[in-house]
Amino acid sequence: MDYFLQLVLNGLFVGAFYALVALGYTMVYGIIKLLNFAHGDIYMVGGFVGFTMLTAASGAMGAKGGLLLLIVVMVLAMLTTGTLGLIIERIAYRPLRGAPRLSILITAVGASFALEYGIALAYGPNPRAYPVGMGTGSFNVFGVRISTGQLVMVVIAVILMIALDTLVRRTRSGRAMRAISQDPRACLLMGVNVDSVIARTFFLGSALAGAAGVMAGAYYGKIDFLMGFIIGLKAFTAAVIGGIGNIRGAVLGAIVLGLLESFGTAWLGSQWRDVFAFGFLILFLTVRPTGLLGERVTERV
Repeated sequence: MDYFLQLVLNGLFVGAFYALVALGYTMVYGIIKLLNFAHGDIYMVGGFVGFTMLTAASGAMGAKGGLLLLIVVMVLAMLTTGTLGLIIERIAYRPLRGAPRLSILITAVGASFALEYGIALAYGPNPRAYPVGMGTGSFNVFGVRISTGQLVMVVIAVILMIALDTLVRRTRSGRAMRAISQDPRACLLMGVNVDSVIARTFFLGSALAGAAGVMAGAYYGKIDFLMGFIIGLKAFTAAVIGGIGNIRGAVLGAIVLGLLESFGTAWLGSQWRDVFAFGFLILFLTVRPTGLLGERVTERV
């Protein structure tokens, strides 16, 4: 029983981490039907922004700061990656908004490569060790081992997800996002600044990815310029499982994916973890193509 609970806990931890990245995918797709494949690399940029800030702060403060310093740097990294998301949307996606979807998809892939190899050029191709971690302490609850790093990451992730859900469902800006996802042309005729709302969506999604990048660096202890590739695929998988375009569905899909990976690793070994997760995605989509909370939508001409 303790072993089962430990697997569940590990799955929830990984799922909370995937959810932060998956939310950016699902928000952008829900509004403009764009698969932003550069999103995983914005997560990677967040990790490197945090690395740069923490290296400078650690040199000035020594070992002082700890978790508080990490949280401050995470907020600054969120602002930086959010701004990067705005720039990418303005330069790469907005001019092509009326173009065929294949053109935008190719542009997204190009933006992904530009971010990856731009960081490789600036920092070098070798992995970098993170200067600040989340601590190595742990404690047991009902026979389940919980590390300090896992607890901190889950708490931060839950706070950010609740804040986003509240913003989308209970604020004027969130109502505008939901309205544009239904009919952007009607929103434009009603006086809604569609471009501004879409840019705000990119900012929020990119900021969450940046937070996940900093937490990943602090928890795992190292970062590299290709770290966004696999997490981008995993987050996209989570969004599809939950129903891409649905915010709560993205969180649910991320938790399902995290649990699948946890149990798949225990049953088959860590080398089969990704095969197990993506294999489930293929089987799941044959049964329910719209995802767990997705709705069947009829295309309007």
